[in-house]
Amino acid sequence: MAVTKWTHAELPDLTGRTVVITGASGGIGLITARELARVGARVVLAVRTVEKGRQVAAAIPGRTEVRELDVCDLASVRRFASGWTDPIDVLINNAGIMNVPLARTPEGFDTQLATNYVGPFALTNLLLPYITDRVVSVSSQLHRLGRTHLDDLTGQNRRYRALNAYCDSKLYVALFSTELQRRLTASGSAVRSVVAHPGIASTNLVSHTLSGRMLFSTMKFLLNDAEHGALPTLFAATQDIPGNSYVGPDGPAAVKGNPKPGRASRAALDTRTAQELWARTAELTGTGSELAGAA
Repeated sequence: MAVTKWTHAELPDLTGRTVVITGASGGIGLITARELARVGARVVLAVRTVEKGRQVAAAIPGRTEVRELDVCDLASVRRFASGWTDPIDVLINNAGIMNVPLARTPEGFDTQLATNYVGPFALTNLLLPYITDRVVSVSSQLHRLGRTHLDDLTGQNRRYRALNAYCDSKLYVALFSTELQRRLTASGSAVRSVVAHPGIASTNLVSHTLSGRMLFSTMKFLLNDAEHGALPTLFAATQDIPGNSYVGPDGPAAVKGNPKPGRASRAALDTRTAQELWARTAELTGTGSELAGAA
């Protein structure tokens, strides 16, 4: 018997469920929003540019809503969370940037760290009282090249290298999921924390770089298109998988293909490092005590 490859055609009916997706005005986030709305979910597009979000939402059949959120800006994260009052079935931390020049937020974080990790950390913790099913955090296979810098998380005391900063931020995402799941389990919560990654997908995430444009033009046949790149997130958001699952493409090196659960790197599953990272991030953001960790 042939093995069936999971696709968006197998999404369940999500009528009555609410999904919040960050960075949903383009790329994989837009496709994720479109597909979840198609099967009945109320989809909240949490986006930096509201007008762009409204234009996208207008083209999506189904129930959608647009709210302003810049995950790079902790003040914006707090405004979004303080204005939320409804249950959230699924929070998808999708927004991300890659390989950008150094710029810093008012809190001193480089923008890749702030967008990919620090903002989602704060947002998740502030919204936890409303989340009923799961948190999906979008990471990358490049988390395997990341390193932790617990004594210099903001990077103020080391040279900034754009690709290294991206890899580090995606390792932090996976470590965050590890510790979030540990804390949820310790508290007796049924909420799950899972990770998805798109492999290497032809989106605008790296199209602004020369290396990205060259990769897409010469090696496109080896990459996921954006539609396939969204499938791991859709799978992670809707399928009955255990907490801290790591979902990505099923092809060689998990670069391309249809979604299946795999395994994050050993570094991403290191519970001691995950606890230390959580504590440091909580200190820097003033969030994270909402879900106390067990000894």
